Amino acid sequence: MSWKPSLDELKRRQKMALEMGGADKVARQKSRGKLNARERLNLLLDKDSFREIGMLAGKGEYDAEGKLTASSSSNFLFGRGDIAGRPVVATADDFTVRGGAADASIIRKFQQAEKMAHQLRLPIIRMIDGTGGGGSVKMLEDMGFTYVPFVPAWEDVVQNLEKVPVVALALGPTAGLGAARVVASDYSVMVKGLSQLFAAGPAVVAALGEDHDKESLGGSNIHTRNGAVDDEAEDETEAMAMARAFLSFLPDYAGGELIRIETADTVDRKDDSLISVVPTDPKKVYNMRRIIEPVFDKDSVFEMGRHWGRAVITAFARLDGWPVAVLASDPTFLGGSWTAHTAEKARRFVELAAKFKMPVIHLVDNPGFMIGLEAERAATIRRGVETMNAIYRTDIPWASVIIRKAYGIAGAAMSDHTKFQYRFAWPSGDWGSLPIDGGVEVAYQAELSKAKDPEAELTKIKARLGNVTSPFRTAEQFLVEDIIDPRHTRPLLCEFIHLVMR
Repeated sequence: MSWKPSLDELKRRQKMALEMGGADKVARQKSRGKLNARERLNLLLDKDSFREIGMLAGKGEYDAEGKLTASSSSNFLFGRGDIAGRPVVATADDFTVRGGAADASIIRKFQQAEKMAHQLRLPIIRMIDGTGGGGSVKMLEDMGFTYVPFVPAWEDVVQNLEKVPVVALALGPTAGLGAARVVASDYSVMVKGLSQLFAAGPAVVAALGEDHDKESLGGSNIHTRNGAVDDEAEDETEAMAMARAFLSFLPDYAGGELIRIETADTVDRKDDSLISVVPTDPKKVYNMRRIIEPVFDKDSVFEMGRHWGRAVITAFARLDGWPVAVLASDPTFLGGSWTAHTAEKARRFVELAAKFKMPVIHLVDNPGFMIGLEAERAATIRRGVETMNAIYRTDIPWASVIIRKAYGIAGAAMSDHTKFQYRFAWPSGDWGSLPIDGGVEVAYQAELSKAKDPEAELTKIKARLGNVTSPFRTAEQFLVEDIIDPRHTRPLLCEFIHLVMR
């Protein structure tokens, strides 16, 4: 007796699994401009590093003698692989098999993939295309009954969000559970024109009298602008590159050590461009990214969420090879004023940094919360205070550089003032409880009403106040720690990172 027949049967079943939904459906996937699940795994992971788990799972068809005649593969693939030599759990929905709808084996595989990530403390990457493990009307007919809804393995999804890096790539239409799996992540990406995300698709919302196609209802131009999804890629190759870049800054799990890489960039590099970035005219704006690029290690900045909450920039970068989380104001959008979306974006980013114990560098130019009726309707003050609370709850190393404005409660959210302030200010620093220009006429109303020439008197008052508001007056009282030459920003932040990463 030999095991050869069994081994031959194993090879036959493995070959069936590799055929996925069959040649026609694989070709249809390709005609839509989409990679198939196995191509996606190969593109994401280091070459020859993927080991599939549960390859034989699916639904078999048998003849009267019990011999397998055909097999419908599982449409959820997962296993372990490497990214830059580091192990991860990689999953991919296979839209060529039943359009991503679930059966019992798929749900079990989904559960095991999520459990593998948090129990072995491995990053997990979800490549989602379809309902992502959700049900279908036809599945209910096949079952013969319906059920009170629940989400299988969601407790494992929650644990992963607490313990390991979670990346989600939406690579096709994603609805229901698939959409939920996209947003339940630390970092998410949609592909422009290829992927859409919605709670329910066009055919369902038509019952509300709304007529949409997939793109107009849930395209990347919607969800990367409202904060549901972090970033938008031009194609699947760029989406995979974004996922790899994001993971390169993080430890394998919460509590794991941050990884320093060798860099040829010098600690004491001083960039002369920094002394001319901020205009001396306080009414003129400047590009904060022109500060970020020369301060951090060359070619190390990875920005996330650029299209939403735009008054704040969120990025990973490196200082002398160490990974850091960069929070920076963007004065080119609403002067840097915090909207409700901006506050939410900052809060989420601070919580991500706290999860992985990443030091935060905050480059501050914040004139305060956005004001006006729309800002009040958006509950901006609540979102802003929630962000400040998140900052005060963190126990991660934090350094702030005040580039220009820091006003009001939003300005106070630059750091937790109860801790030692590793903080520097540029000579362009301008701070207070409220901007002087906004309150002079009210505060000096009596004097102005008595003046023979109110305009001239107002000019004199503003000149006096200009002296009082000098950042050097604040430094005299040690209410700001250090005013620095902007060119010294990188060396001083490298000093900070060496101290905290000892």
